[in-house]
Amino acid sequence: MRIGVPKEIKNNEFRVGVTPGSAREYISRGHEVFVETHAGIGIGCDDAAYEAVGAKILGSAQEVFETGEMIVKVKEPQPSEWVQLREGQILYTYLHLAPDPAQTKGLMESGCTAVAYETVTDNEGGLPLLAPMSEVAGRLSIQCAAASLQKPNGGRGVLIGGVPGVASAKVLIIGGGVVGTHAAKMAVGLGADVTILDRSLPRMRELDDIFGNAVKTRYSTAEAIEEECYASDAVIGAVLIPGAAAPKLVTRDMLPKMQTGSVVVDVAIDQGGCFETSKATTHSDPTYVVDGVVHYCVANMPGAVPLTSSHALNNATLPFGLQLAGKGLQAIIDNPHLRNGLNVHRGLITNQPVAEALNLEMNAPEDVLKVA
Repeated sequence: MRIGVPKEIKNNEFRVGVTPGSAREYISRGHEVFVETHAGIGIGCDDAAYEAVGAKILGSAQEVFETGEMIVKVKEPQPSEWVQLREGQILYTYLHLAPDPAQTKGLMESGCTAVAYETVTDNEGGLPLLAPMSEVAGRLSIQCAAASLQKPNGGRGVLIGGVPGVASAKVLIIGGGVVGTHAAKMAVGLGADVTILDRSLPRMRELDDIFGNAVKTRYSTAEAIEEECYASDAVIGAVLIPGAAAPKLVTRDMLPKMQTGSVVVDVAIDQGGCFETSKATTHSDPTYVVDGVVHYCVANMPGAVPLTSSHALNNATLPFGLQLAGKGLQAIIDNPHLRNGLNVHRGLITNQPVAEALNLEMNAPEDVLKVA
């Protein structure tokens, strides 16, 4: 199969969908890899690094989209990209369609087969292609909160870890999954006073085993969210419902009761965000203020550390990518976890949460792919 790797064009996105090491794996199995010039420059890999493993360099994204039978990216296709997709072509990338009707319409109209990293599953019920970026985003969320709390950046002027004789910052993490756990690891490491809210008692027991007395856990109710938000210096939104829009857990009415200069970091912004006042921002202009509360809502947080992120992502995506390259649509038919990743196929929506979020008809992957 011909694998196309375009350069990412989202604001300040420096990751790459296929590293030279991954390109070598595809090529060793008889596939061809076509990479847009400078696609890997953000991780320090020039065109020569790809040519050294046998990939071919193309001069434009248009050539990559025209040549590739499967397009491998990192972020969701932008308008100039989805119009270049075509029927019979496989798109393999993050999509986050639930809060994005324009992209959904563009993918449907293209006729392509779109497999979303964030809804591919594994035997344990996890999301193996989302997990590595959730780990990165969770850890980054605390770095970003710490920076945003600094007075020159609009924050309260609180040091996350405090100093002897002065209390450390109170950090609230809403959601105890992968993002929340890694946020807690960073916050605890910096000496913060950390509380995690979750609605799964088994998960809270696991968090207690992981962190012991280093964090406090609390069952997530409206009352608990309000009380903890009002007392916190930084609030991390780490809630995920696979494929669906994130629930709005912190309302606009709550903001005036939060501490002036406190910070919210909405890691769920890719799925619409879990704060009512969230709107996607970029690394070039990451924050804004509502009612005295600093909002950090960058939609591609791991893009700030592209070297770490690209390799972590490729480690997870490569095995499924090799299946798709080797067997095409048959790989989706054969592998139920890839079927869960199928979001759009020849103009039809094939993911239930996406269909519900956008009020579109749901078509079972087994039906559209004619699985026996």
